[in-house]
Amino acid sequence: MRFLTGKPNYDLTYDDVFMAPRRSSVTSRLDVDLTSADGLNLPLPLVVANMTAISGRRMAETVARRGGIAIIPQDLPTDIVAEAIAKVKGAPTVFDTPLTLNPHATVGEALLLLPKRSHGLVVVIDASGAPIGTVSERDLTGLDRFNQVHEAMNTDLTLMADSATPTQVFDELSTRRHKAALAIRDGKLVGLMTLKGAVRAELYPPALDASGRLKVGVAVGISGDVEERVEALLAAGADVLVMDTAHGHQERMISAVQRCRAVVARTGQQVPIVAGNVVTADGTADLIEAGADVVKVGVGPGAMCTTRMQTGVGRPQFSAVLECAEQAKDSGKAIWADGGVRHPRDVALALAAGAGAVMIGSWFAGTHESPGELLIAADGRPYKESFGMASARAVRARTRHQSAFGRATAALFEEGISSSRMFLDPERPGVEDLIDFIVSGVRSSATYAGARTLPEFANQAIIGVQSASGYNEGRPLHSSW
Repeated sequence: MRFLTGKPNYDLTYDDVFMAPRRSSVTSRLDVDLTSADGLNLPLPLVVANMTAISGRRMAETVARRGGIAIIPQDLPTDIVAEAIAKVKGAPTVFDTPLTLNPHATVGEALLLLPKRSHGLVVVIDASGAPIGTVSERDLTGLDRFNQVHEAMNTDLTLMADSATPTQVFDELSTRRHKAALAIRDGKLVGLMTLKGAVRAELYPPALDASGRLKVGVAVGISGDVEERVEALLAAGADVLVMDTAHGHQERMISAVQRCRAVVARTGQQVPIVAGNVVTADGTADLIEAGADVVKVGVGPGAMCTTRMQTGVGRPQFSAVLECAEQAKDSGKAIWADGGVRHPRDVALALAAGAGAVMIGSWFAGTHESPGELLIAADGRPYKESFGMASARAVRARTRHQSAFGRATAALFEEGISSSRMFLDPERPGVEDLIDFIVSGVRSSATYAGARTLPEFANQAIIGVQSASGYNEGRPLHSSW
C-alpha cells in the first residue's frame, strides 16, 4: 500500500481515507481470491467478534458455511462451549440447519422459532425425523397461538438427497417454484436450502477443518486457569484460540499467551493462537514473541466501546492496522483488524492496510443469527439488544461466581454500553445478506486496485487522505436534495 500524496504525520481512521483506482487487468469480481492472509486460509477474511450478544452457535454455523469464522465468547462455561463446538461440527456444511417442530407443537412455538433463521421456515417432522410439512409466517398469520402446526403446514415439499449439488437444488426449486428444498438422508431431514442459499453455496466455499467439518473459534480470558481451559477447548475441537482482553499489551497477557502456546505444543495440535488487543508495533511484536500467530488490533473503535471517551486511550483504527500489520509481516505473522467497520469500504480499507482478516461485531448484532431474542420497537422495527464486553452487563455475567463484594467492586470499573438497539436492516436482515454486501464491495475494491489476491491488494492499493466533506460527498442519497 502507498499513499497518494505522501503519508501524513497524524493518525487516520477509515473515514479519513479513500482508495484511488489504478490500471487493472482484473476483468471480473469473481477473479478475485479472498482467501484470508492470516495463516488460517479462510475462504473469506471475515471473523465474527467474540461478543455474547453476537457470536453463538447459529452465527458460527452460518458464517462458516460462507467461508468465515465466528469466535465463541470467553464468558461461557467450558462445558457449554464444548456443546456449542460439537453442534457446529455436526452441522451440515452445505445445506442450512433446519428449524424443526413436531406436528403437535403450537403456532406460538413456531412463531418463536421463525426469527432464528433468515430463511423463515420451520420444518414439521414426525417421530422418525422425516419431514411431513413446513410452516412460514404467512401460513401462521391469523391463527390462534394454541393451534397445532399440523393444521397450518404446507405438505407440498421438495425433497432431495443430501448429496444433491447446489445447482441441482436451484434448478429443482426454479422448476417447482418452491421456496426451499429439504435434504434427506435415509428418509430423515438433515438440511434445508433456499434458492438464494443455493447460489451462495456455489459462490462461497465453506471454512472446513481437516475432517471436513465447519470451523469455529473460541475466546480464552487471561485470568483463571488458562491451561485447563485451553486443554478442554482443544479436546472439544476448537479450530482457533483467541486470547482476549481489552489491554493486550500487558504482562498478564504475555504470560497467558506463553502458557497457551505451551499447552498447544504439548498436545501436538496445529491450532493458531490469536492475541490482543493492541494498537502499536511494540505491542504487536511482544505478543508475537510470546507465541501469537495472529495479533488482534483495535482499542476503542467498536460501536459498544466507551474506552476512548472514558480513558482517552486508543488509536484511530486505520493507522493502528497499518502500523501493526507492517510489524507482523516483518515477523512472518498477521493481524486481525478488530472493530470500527460500519460499511463494506471499511473492510476493504482494513485489508488494504494489511490486515489478514477483519473482525466484525456490532454490525452483525442486528441479524437473525445473533443469539438475542428478536424484539419489536414502538415504531414496529425489529431489533436485537447488543452490549459491550467490558460493560456493566457483561461484567455481571463474568463475575457471577465471585463474592457479592467482588461483584460490586468489579461493577465500578465498566467500559462499554450495557444496552443498545441494533435494528435489523430490512434489506439485509440476515448475516448472509451482510456478507454478500461486504464481499461485493471488497471484490470490487480489489479490481480497482488490479489485485487478484489479498496480499496483492495490500501491496497495490493506493490510499489518499480526505476531508470530512470529501467523505460525505461519497455517501449516497436516499431521497433528492
